[in-house]
Amino acid sequence: MNRKKKDPYSRIRWYDREEHTLYDVCADDHCQRYQGITRTFGHERAVREAIEATWGEVLTYDGTICDARFSKCCGGVSETFESCWEEVPHPYLVPVRDSEDTKKLPDLTDEATAERWIVTHPDSYCDTQNPEVLGQVLNGYDRETSDFYRWQVSYTAEELSELVARRSGIDFGTILNLVPVERGASGRLVRLKIVGTKRAMIIGKELEIRRILSETHLYSSAFVVRREGNRFILLGAGWGHGVGLCQIGAAVMGAKGIPYDRILLHYYTGARIERLYGRE
Repeated sequence: MNRKKKDPYSRIRWYDREEHTLYDVCADDHCQRYQGITRTFGHERAVREAIEATWGEVLTYDGTICDARFSKCCGGVSETFESCWEEVPHPYLVPVRDSEDTKKLPDLTDEATAERWIVTHPDSYCDTQNPEVLGQVLNGYDRETSDFYRWQVSYTAEELSELVARRSGIDFGTILNLVPVERGASGRLVRLKIVGTKRAMIIGKELEIRRILSETHLYSSAFVVRREGNRFILLGAGWGHGVGLCQIGAAVMGAKGIPYDRILLHYYTGARIERLYGRE
């Protein structure tokens, strides 16, 4: 369900499961582009062994089954639930440093710190070019690009103005500036101000920002803007909303021999793995 504040100068929306009521998952980024069971072909034995080994196990927090969100690449730090969806705290969906050293968590809500983080390559699990590891997570067409950890998109002012008008349905005129207003714990923009010759408006949350600034979905809303003459250059980090488990980071941890329970508890802070039932 789309939700937005009744403010003529802002459009704050987020998209959740209620977006489709007749089926469980879709093939777009909204549902991680669900691709069915075909990805298991050739790996049936390993999949069956994993199912057997974890039969009846669930991830819980305070006696309740977790809402185990995940994204493709957190970019080095995972995001809080509230930055992407409604303002309902999920204590197990909080920022986590995606590295062996989880204690050094930068304050990426600070603009200067976020800029330094995004334009550099801090050591993280999800910063990998290993084709074997990436093949576990990405389809062939996703692997056409290798710049998911740190990426760059460029538009002329004319291209950006036309794109934003078409994707938002709002005529901003010529885009003059993109101004960060609020960032989440991973550096992802929660609110962005678009300034044009005809009007200015604050948009959010992260998926709305990504949707308006791309023909499909921008890799993530963790980006900084650089101007070079008539061109807007977006320098970004990560792929997806960044909440919960980082798929590429988890794949790297698995390749290092880290067991699945440690991987899950790394990303879902304070959660527990409990066996609620077994085979007859």
